[in-house]
Amino acid sequence: MRKRATGLLTLLVVVGILSARLPNDVMKAGKVDAANVAWMLTATGLVMLMTPGLSFFYGGMVRGKNAISTMLQSFIALAVISLIWVVFGFSLAFGDSIGGVIGDPRTFFLFRGVTSEVHGALSPTIPLSLFALFQLKFAVITPALITGAFAERVRFSAYLLFMVLFSILIYAPLAHCTWHPDGLLRKWGVLDFAGGTVVHVSAGVAALAGARFFGRRHDHDRPHEPSNIPLVMLGTGMLWFGWFGFNAGSALAADATAISAFLVTNTASAAATVAWLLCDVIRGKKPSALGACIGAVVGLVAITPGAGYVGIGSSIAIGGLGAIVSNIAVHLKSKTTIDDTLDVFPCHGVGGLVGMLLTAVFATQGGAIHGATRLLGVHILAMLMVVPLVYLVSAALYRIVDVAIPFRVTAEDERLGLDVSQHGESIYEVTESDLNRPSG
Repeated sequence: MRKRATGLLTLLVVVGILSARLPNDVMKAGKVDAANVAWMLTATGLVMLMTPGLSFFYGGMVRGKNAISTMLQSFIALAVISLIWVVFGFSLAFGDSIGGVIGDPRTFFLFRGVTSEVHGALSPTIPLSLFALFQLKFAVITPALITGAFAERVRFSAYLLFMVLFSILIYAPLAHCTWHPDGLLRKWGVLDFAGGTVVHVSAGVAALAGARFFGRRHDHDRPHEPSNIPLVMLGTGMLWFGWFGFNAGSALAADATAISAFLVTNTASAAATVAWLLCDVIRGKKPSALGACIGAVVGLVAITPGAGYVGIGSSIAIGGLGAIVSNIAVHLKSKTTIDDTLDVFPCHGVGGLVGMLLTAVFATQGGAIHGATRLLGVHILAMLMVVPLVYLVSAALYRIVDVAIPFRVTAEDERLGLDVSQHGESIYEVTESDLNRPSG
């Protein structure tokens, strides 16, 4: 153990030496806009808040014996993905383009060249370092979103490996294709303002692949009772609040586009909340706090790709339609054998797809509603390419990880709960023997 610790310390020292350079903290006069910097610092903080918000949202929806484990799967992404991003993740997503599909990992390796100066088309009025920090938060939350699909049945160490591989092999290439100036989808003309495809479709499709790979929980016959609805409401509030940075911050400036994105984000979520509750009532259910929270998040998902491209009226339609379609998808999924624990695919995957298609319909420039059809065709083509690719690569990653580290916990560990079996912690009172038992 001591040798491993010494080796890790040595590695960190070597990394520090290799990345050593004089800090460049002086902004070039006339190039960096102070107002934009102030707004993007705020937006970056808001987006960071979304990952803890997601942990509360998911943690309150699972059963009590798995709450800590589920929440930790979101929190740990902040640490793991942050390190990957600094070393080579940012380069893979935004480095010099290789075929429009992936960035050169050498471009910003160990954040070399990521300074307080502007950088061409990536960050024309803000420091490149601030742009990198903002984009990091998107990379963090995407793998965390997937965890809701296989909640309550996976080994923590295997999830860590999957998260790393997903970020390198799926998230980074998709971000490059969509947001890099030379990216393949960007050149096609695909509009994804803040991550409809890059974040939500990729997470939702990977979640579907995961749910199918792991199969049902052992006690799937028992009704799934959320452990803490107030915790879900707290998480929803944090997500809604943080989403203003997620969408409005994607304007990369304190300008009219950011204001419009802020406005349509709030409106779409409001419309989706009401639409989801109406769907439940029409189906004979009581209007619930859980339903309102899910509806609000689906509206935020649906408006994400078009936040900077659609008007206020269109945002009502996008939020409402996104909620209706996702609500139907959740209902249909419940009739299948797929055990997507927290409905990640019906909400994020389907919500993201609806948002991408409706962006092409309602975009103020080039939208089908204005008589143009090219953009809609491009978005449909992009979805037909992205969805199967993400599904197939994700399915392969689950199998690869499972060979290296058995991905699913034992039936006994699942019965006991992941909080105790994986982490030796619990929100309930447990015996010392339970806390000290080895995980399996």
